[in-house]
Amino acid sequence: MNIIISGAGGFMGREVARLADKGYNDMKAVAGVDPVADGSGFVFECCKSFEDLEEHHPDLVKAADIIVDFSHHAATEALTAFAVKNSIPLVLATTGQTEEEIVVIKEASQKIPLFFASNYSIGIALLVQLARTTAAALPDAEVEIVEIHHDRKIDAPSGTALTLAKAVQEVRPGSRIVTGRSGIAKRQPEDIGISSVRMGNVAGIHEVMIGTQNQTITLKHEAHSRALFAEGALTAAAFLKGKEPGLYDMDSMLRG
Repeated sequence: MNIIISGAGGFMGREVARLADKGYNDMKAVAGVDPVADGSGFVFECCKSFEDLEEHHPDLVKAADIIVDFSHHAATEALTAFAVKNSIPLVLATTGQTEEEIVVIKEASQKIPLFFASNYSIGIALLVQLARTTAAALPDAEVEIVEIHHDRKIDAPSGTALTLAKAVQEVRPGSRIVTGRSGIAKRQPEDIGISSVRMGNVAGIHEVMIGTQNQTITLKHEAHSRALFAEGALTAAAFLKGKEPGLYDMDSMLRG
């Protein structure tokens, strides 16, 4: 499969390119887009915008089978418009989208196959399932989520932490997500708490604590390298091959 990498100059974009260069999942990077890249240091054409890519390399656009995005949520509108215009499936691996950008993503998925997940680790997908199941089995237990990431991460809480909290909400009608606490902030029974820590070069740690007065169950996932997410994104790209337009996620992939 020929891929266009959105956010090609960033750490994750370069990881995708590195894996594709090795033929991971039979992938090949044919082009990239990154507004701050100068085009050097790539084994493929890298442009500053999708407009530049279309204007100067229309042959590469036509050759593309899929777009893998690790850029910034502010690029959502331009990215989805480009994908829809050229009928290219999209793997969206960027987090922090606004409510308006989520609407744009859903609208695009009506026209192209679009894979959208807050985290591209199979382990995290399993953690989400376990959190949902455990919260349902212990309906009166309190739920707290702690997420730790490197000091360069922009959004807080992480998209993955929100996904975990929303999974609990599915089996806890009336619950509410509380992000961070300070001052006088007594815990309420309906709270699903999320705490964010930013430090060092931590790839990603997510811990879900589900406890009563008598017991606590702790579910934890730790990513040892951010390359894990590049692998997951390329696995998602392979999954989208031949799919009908629609919005797909990790649960879709796990179900086959």
